[in-house]
Amino acid sequence: MSIDGRAVAAEILKETKERVARLGLVPTVRAVTCAPSPATLSYLRIKAVRAAEAGMKLEVVEVPEDTDEATLIAHVTNPGADAVIVQLPLPQNLNSEAVVNAISLSKDADVLSKEAYELFIQGGLLRPPVVEATREVLTRTGTTIQNVRAVVVGQGKLVGQPVTEWLRSQGAVVSIVSRGDDLSMVLKEADIIVSGAGSPGIITADSIKKGVVLIDAGTSEQGGEMVGDADPACAAVASVFTPVPGGMGPIAVACLFRNVVTLLERSLQEQQKVVH
Repeated sequence: MSIDGRAVAAEILKETKERVARLGLVPTVRAVTCAPSPATLSYLRIKAVRAAEAGMKLEVVEVPEDTDEATLIAHVTNPGADAVIVQLPLPQNLNSEAVVNAISLSKDADVLSKEAYELFIQGGLLRPPVVEATREVLTRTGTTIQNVRAVVVGQGKLVGQPVTEWLRSQGAVVSIVSRGDDLSMVLKEADIIVSGAGSPGIITADSIKKGVVLIDAGTSEQGGEMVGDADPACAAVASVFTPVPGGMGPIAVACLFRNVVTLLERSLQEQQKVVH
């Protein structure tokens, strides 16, 4: 089964827009980006369209590469936004950790700051968008997680690390591999594979077992096209497969905006408690 990520995302965005309508406001999501590449700018334009579909507005703050850290943090902390996202990666001269840690907990829909991430590990309200997208795919396909063998390829901050934490919290037996490792033996034993290595085609059809659930959250560019970590031929072997493009990407973006409305609902509830 190949997952139509755009269709899943459309459902999530529709539900999110209904929740936003009940709030009686149009949330503003600020995206801060530094020296973005053409691919990043294209991605932000897609996010702006999806934000509108969720009943929100995306405000993009674009700063040049020579911007200092303090200025970038000021854009992150400036009032006027209901949620703030920092578009990674940032230029190497900037301390990415310091910048994302400046995001207020009440506005961190991407779960990028240390504080938000620690709350996620403790079972808090929000999960990172890619974790939410993984959960959506596994839930919608009726995939069992507890006591199954899962392999996570890569341990990046956006995919590998949080997905590993979440799968373990759900009772999976998780093995971690890196793109430089010999994947064949480990992948053959996996019931669930989640990949976020960003290495084109490192997962091949002959390296996975029949019926595996293969979630490809790794994206990179090859020959001017967006490709995933898994060779498309894997779709014929896997019982569940998320293609690139059109799989996990749209779902994760939709989950990001769902996180925004969840934060807003919690903020309004807390305000009402104070009033009463």
